[in-house]
Amino acid sequence: MRVLVAEDERMLADSIAEGLRAEALAVDVVYDGDAALERLGVNDYDVLVLDRDLPVVHGDDVCRAVVESGALVRVLMLTAAAAVPARVDGLRIGADDYLTKPFAFEELVARILALGRRARPAAPPALERAGIRLDPSRQEVVRDGRYVRLARKEFGLLAELMRADGTIVSAERLLEKVWDEHTDPFTNTVRVTLMKLRRKLGEPQVIETVPGAGYRIP
Repeated sequence: MRVLVAEDERMLADSIAEGLRAEALAVDVVYDGDAALERLGVNDYDVLVLDRDLPVVHGDDVCRAVVESGALVRVLMLTAAAAVPARVDGLRIGADDYLTKPFAFEELVARILALGRRARPAAPPALERAGIRLDPSRQEVVRDGRYVRLARKEFGLLAELMRADGTIVSAERLLEKVWDEHTDPFTNTVRVTLMKLRRKLGEPQVIETVPGAGYRIP
């Protein structure tokens, strides 16, 4: 899941991002509304964590722009305004959820995960292909009856390949969905992670490299 955090309190924004990355989410951070609109225009996000009182472009205007664009990104609005009329107003503007400051980080994570599930078409409880069963809710992978223990990025990469349902997924797409913008686009991290994933899945190999195009699980 890829998340954009738009929050002008830099310490809070960076703290949220650090915590979400520890939950195996890919996270980008911006500190004003104009930068948020710019990122939303070039990247596909599942969830936007949006401070309502952003500088340059107000959070309300960012939310309206998201709604008007028809983007699938879900908006979780953050604000210090806890009064009922303020919350109702935020939801009417187009926010999918609303959380007042201060908040418990565990609740923020739970709300983001819930919105992320709504941001994409409904998926089956578990993905199955080529003798592999991947359960996103339990973070479990089983191959031919054998439990496979994966690191978070390995699990995310395998999940993206299985969701592709046999089609080719480029290295750039994997980098975008499993990592975040701070990852060097010229890095070999996708290839290295794939090498580790293949080793853990064992023989026969199921992840196919398509030269010049990407990877797939036929």
